[in-house]
Amino acid sequence: MRNVLITGCSSGIGYCVAKGLRERGYQVFASARKQTDVERLESEGFKTLQLDLADPESVQDAVYELMLRTNSELYAVFHNGAYGQAGALEDLSREVLEQQFATNVFGWHQLTTMLLPILRQRNEGRIIYNSSLLGYVALPFRGAYNASKYAIEGMADTLRLELADTDIKVCLIEPGPIESRFRANALKTLKDHVSIDQSVHRLKYQGAIKRLEKQGPAAPFTLPPEAVLAKVILALESPSPKARYPVTVPAHLFWTLRRILPTGWLDKILLKISSKENQ
Repeated sequence: MRNVLITGCSSGIGYCVAKGLRERGYQVFASARKQTDVERLESEGFKTLQLDLADPESVQDAVYELMLRTNSELYAVFHNGAYGQAGALEDLSREVLEQQFATNVFGWHQLTTMLLPILRQRNEGRIIYNSSLLGYVALPFRGAYNASKYAIEGMADTLRLELADTDIKVCLIEPGPIESRFRANALKTLKDHVSIDQSVHRLKYQGAIKRLEKQGPAAPFTLPPEAVLAKVILALESPSPKARYPVTVPAHLFWTLRRILPTGWLDKILLKISSKENQ
């Protein structure tokens, strides 16, 4: 029974992957930031850890607890805990951007560096990062999240090279539109951290808010989180896992377009998508 740590298990992708891997026979340690979510997961029979990725002490405490409960035996970590800070870059303060990176990048990095000695002991394992389509193409009003996912893509690519002489494999999952609470959380961060009425983008924000408030899929080709689970299983169990696993049709499409189109052409397509979204 292999031990797997999953972050961000309160809902959506993390919760789905935790359930799916447990049913597959893995010993899953499901983490969440809020104590109420940890207690709910415990009531469902999960082994749990309380973990706030933005808090270095919380990351450290969670790793120490994990080491004690697994006798320092770990096969994989699925980095998933993250959020999307919505808003035009010129409307976001340095502090807000730092908060985005504290959770989406710095917490993941600290967790990885603390877990690597455990993985190195057995010279095997998987480090799986849940990135995004927005880790390789940009869209307006998603700059903070874009930047954090671009950073994760760069870190994963570098780490894969640095671990090339080991049997520890590094993989990126690139979902695209997936059914989750992501939009609801992004709407909250927009309202909490952006002075919409004072922004030069205030009219565009009206369309963005309408999109974020929409119930059900807000983009074509949206898939359930089980689609991500299927790719995580491939990353965990393939003898030679791929560096990247795009999930949805848009993820596959834009990975191809990014490689073959001139930047100006791709920008026009992305601006058209953004305009249509915010109508």
